Amino acid sequence: MASIFSKIVAGEIPAHKIAENDEFLAFLDVFPCHEGHTLVIPKKEVDYLFDLDADTYTRLFEFARSIEPAIRKAVPCLRVGLAVVGLEVPHVHIHLIPMNSMSDMDFTNKLKVSQEELAATAQKIRSFVPLQ
Repeated sequence: MASIFSKIVAGEIPAHKIAENDEFLAFLDVFPCHEGHTLVIPKKEVDYLFDLDADTYTRLFEFARSIEPAIRKAVPCLRVGLAVVGLEVPHVHIHLIPMNSMSDMDFTNKLKVSQEELAATAQKIRSFVPLQ
């Protein structure tokens, strides 16, 4: 059965996309820990990060790294934290989370954000993303 992320890649479920290329997709988490919380995924469905082949693993992190400056410019923060948890959705994903304190990376503290707020945040981040 396809993961929710594979359904987003296929266009079956809408998402607030930040950036995309042939291999990877970055989009806003609909249950963010902090404004601008972005998920970065390979389009190919693989459950576990360390099951990715070495080249895809490297390119995934390079793609995430290319998105980070846009997040930092769009959402004022001290840093953009990175986490790989991978238990909630069986599809490799990297969390990029703007943070001003350690509590901004608390996955038990989710914000309630409207679709309109997510759309505005996505647009703001996209405005700083270099062309892929």
